[in-house]
Amino acid sequence: MATNPIDPVQTAGSPIGSTVDPSQPSDVSWNGTANGRAARSVGSADIQPINTLQSALHPSAASETLTVIEPARRLALVDLRELWAYRGLFLFLAVRDIKLRYAQTVLGVAWALIQPVLTMIVFTVIFGNFAKIPSEGVPYPVFTLAALVMWTYFANSLSGASNSLILNSNLITKVYFPRIAIPLAPIFAGLLDFAISLVLLFVVMLGFRMVPSVESLLVVPVLLLVTMMAAAGVGCWLAALNIQYRDVRYVTPFVIQVWMYASPIVYPISSIPPAYRPWFALNPMTGVIDGVRASLLGTPADWSAIAISASISAALFLGGTLFFQRTERRFADVA
Repeated sequence: MATNPIDPVQTAGSPIGSTVDPSQPSDVSWNGTANGRAARSVGSADIQPINTLQSALHPSAASETLTVIEPARRLALVDLRELWAYRGLFLFLAVRDIKLRYAQTVLGVAWALIQPVLTMIVFTVIFGNFAKIPSEGVPYPVFTLAALVMWTYFANSLSGASNSLILNSNLITKVYFPRIAIPLAPIFAGLLDFAISLVLLFVVMLGFRMVPSVESLLVVPVLLLVTMMAAAGVGCWLAALNIQYRDVRYVTPFVIQVWMYASPIVYPISSIPPAYRPWFALNPMTGVIDGVRASLLGTPADWSAIAISASISAALFLGGTLFFQRTERRFADVA
């Protein structure tokens, strides 16, 4: 009658995963049992730690890698390599924002044209015709539309970034990914509306027989990058504060409205007294709007104001992203 083979057993002092043949000489005594398995008499020297015994009973556990995610112990810049690794998720968030923005709408992306056109008409009637605000020799509709293209993109991106963490709170509490991708997604999603508005500006310029040069068109991407940095920096600040203090969501629309009138949208920067222009240039959108008009419409440019605004945008981006990453460890607790 056949007997069951004796199972190999991990012995004291042997490497994890090694086996012992009971037929070979050993300092362990073996006894057959009724169920065919082997039993051994173990002395005090044979006692192994619990984790070693578990590794012996489950050899696959010894080869598994445990990954522990910990927050940074110091301030760190945005990890571009990590963002690139999660580029699929980042693209998904941006595309989702575009779809949600125009979901169940009749006009769809046409709203990207309607919003600046209606605002241009209102500003032209009130500030151009009634208030007689100067436009530096440029037709007032083109003068104000050139500013509205950049401002509308900035305002929509800032508003979307500030509310992004609250709208994605269920995602924050479930899986790990670079949290900064959430406020950055609306900024990249708004590029579609910006492109449509820019085409509208070129059409209106052609209607007034104004054709920008190729060299001037190369300046627009640089100014767009400055706008994106400003929106991302302030958006990260507001997003990190908004998820902890929900009052921020009620303050943000008011801040954006005041910010619009503090920017040279309906008036030229030349109307500001020279002594106050450096302070006025601390608004990052001042240099952006003045630069767009100078490059596309040929208006006089205040390059010092443009340089100051670009520097402020870079500082806002650096400070906003650092603050966001410093506080992101608390997002899952308060979301």
